[in-house]
Amino acid sequence: MSNRKKRNTVQQTARKENAAPTLSDSLDDDVLAKLKAAKTTLTKVAEENEEKRQKQLKLEREEREKNKSFEELLNEHEGFNSKR
Repeated sequence: MSNRKKRNTVQQTARKENAAPTLSDSLDDDVLAKLKAAKTTLTKVAEENEEKRQKQLKLEREEREKNKSFEELLNEHEGFNSKR
């Protein structure tokens, strides 16, 4: 290993030892495990809620599309032809 790499490794180790203690360092392992489990659960719930919201939006868009009047469909078609 080059001297530069050795110095960097030593410096990184020294920084870790001199770093201020974090909250996770001061918590018991069982409390930390419970917090991590709660975080995982909350993340999962948030993802499920977002997925439900996206499905609901999709259904609403499809319903609006299905209930369009003839005039709305004609206007969309004319707008499409004018862009060509």
